[in-house]
Amino acid sequence: MKETQAYIERIMRVNRGHQRLALAVDHSLSSMLAGQAMLVRRIDKDYEAEHWDPYLRELWFPVEIQASNIVIVERPARTHYLPGQLFSIIGPVGKPYRFRQKLRNILLIAYNTTPAALLLMVPPLLAKQVSITLVLMGSAKQYESNHLPEEVEVLQADDNLTWPDMVMTLGWADQVFVLVGQGDEAGYFSDIMQLMRERHSDIPANYVFGVVERDLPCGVGACHACVLNLRGAQKLQCTDGPAFDLTELRLN
Repeated sequence: MKETQAYIERIMRVNRGHQRLALAVDHSLSSMLAGQAMLVRRIDKDYEAEHWDPYLRELWFPVEIQASNIVIVERPARTHYLPGQLFSIIGPVGKPYRFRQKLRNILLIAYNTTPAALLLMVPPLLAKQVSITLVLMGSAKQYESNHLPEEVEVLQADDNLTWPDMVMTLGWADQVFVLVGQGDEAGYFSDIMQLMRERHSDIPANYVFGVVERDLPCGVGACHACVLNLRGAQKLQCTDGPAFDLTELRLN
């Protein structure tokens, strides 16, 4: 991990709610893997004076890496960016997602957040002929997914957090990754685990992972502000995450 600078090379509108920024970055960031992120801060003095935040940096997950120095991130369309804007970046932060060696089908769930933190895994998994289903729940149903690869099956859950052929979808999934919005992560994860336990007699270890994307004060494990309680241990989102086995994560 190190601090580098980047700038916006181009901006692409992908749907009504989101835009993608092509960032020209240091080559060290072009080798990031799915699950790793960047701590980003604008380095414009006027911007810092008007938009100061105690965390100073935002957590950005890449959605695509196009070249040795181009990283694509997805941001809300309501936030105004311009080509050439400069950023200070600390990264990469976190550990890559862990996949089973024999992975045929994977289920991704975005609950009250956009699926951006899950999207970097899509191209390499498709290249390995892994079937991918993405389920959008809660406010995530507002996410327009037409720009995603057509091979990705996208489903929307109803208000009861169920979707068509849910039992079959859960049954064929070799692994599940659940990404939830900020605010009540434990409650959202509990909702998902309750759904799965109602349809699975037993949930094995390393099968369903919860992905945490809270803002990080330091990103290096120094402040312990991102500590999570697991069975028999405490772990940090910044150095041990962002994905944690939901059978081990204490949700009370």
